Amino acid sequence: MAAKADFYEILGVDHRARPEEIQRAYRRLARRYHPDVNPEEGAEERFKEINEAYAVLSDPVQRSRYDAARQPRFADYGSESPRRPGGSRGRRVWARAGGNPFDLADWWFGAGGHGFGARARDGADAEADFQVSVEEAYLGGRRQVTLTGLTGTELYEVEIPPGVTTGTRIRLPGLGLAGRGGGNGDLYLVVRLAPHPRYQVTDRDVSVDLPVAPWEAALGATVTVPTPAGGVQVVLPAGSSSGRRLRLRGRGLPNPHGPPGDLYATVRIVIPEHLSLAERRLFQRLAQRSQFDARADL
Repeated sequence: MAAKADFYEILGVDHRARPEEIQRAYRRLARRYHPDVNPEEGAEERFKEINEAYAVLSDPVQRSRYDAARQPRFADYGSESPRRPGGSRGRRVWARAGGNPFDLADWWFGAGGHGFGARARDGADAEADFQVSVEEAYLGGRRQVTLTGLTGTELYEVEIPPGVTTGTRIRLPGLGLAGRGGGNGDLYLVVRLAPHPRYQVTDRDVSVDLPVAPWEAALGATVTVPTPAGGVQVVLPAGSSSGRRLRLRGRGLPNPHGPPGDLYATVRIVIPEHLSLAERRLFQRLAQRSQFDARADL
């Protein structure tokens, strides 16, 4: 069975494309391949693929899950590791970089004109993307990765220290490529924070939306702010409008070498979609009695 096409390739966008870029690509392709305007054979099937790809990539949650599923395990797709100069054999490690699989053994031999710090006798260091959730970056944790070489498949438990951010390198000593002298290089897992449906991370600061009811915003209330480590109760000041930012000092990502980041909760006033008769009457009475003009400054 043929491998399922990559959704990013179907839309012709990079895996780091912004939502608006994905939307523009979808509209352009949908107009081109819509069965009503394109009678060519295969256009309808292409149109279905485009819609399927857009349905996933336009939804932050589905896109995050899809991106996580695209990350391959560190596994060997060949039956035998290539021979090194001098007749020694080394491990073969596969990884993903920039969305494309590559064989780190090729880098050991110098393919492409450069490598990951290859040393003639000590073995070559290697790097691989390692996607980490915001919760894992906040709390730390353990993750199993699979490495497959000549001796078979082995599971390694990776310690994720609290406070990792995009670009953090986690070192796995001796799991790189073998050198002529018998020593192995190291494998570095380069952290990439996965997109999250709730939290946004900037450096070590974390941002989150805080939905509140109109009466909570007007009168003030004690509300629970979600954080990657669990809910935290804060006092919402009376008279808070949508867009107001509440700063929770030290509730951002931990920092092993300094102060932690902060968490910012942005107030979003949420109106009930369906009002009961009593609620409607209360709002009507408020509208009749209030002198407040929300557009006085326009």
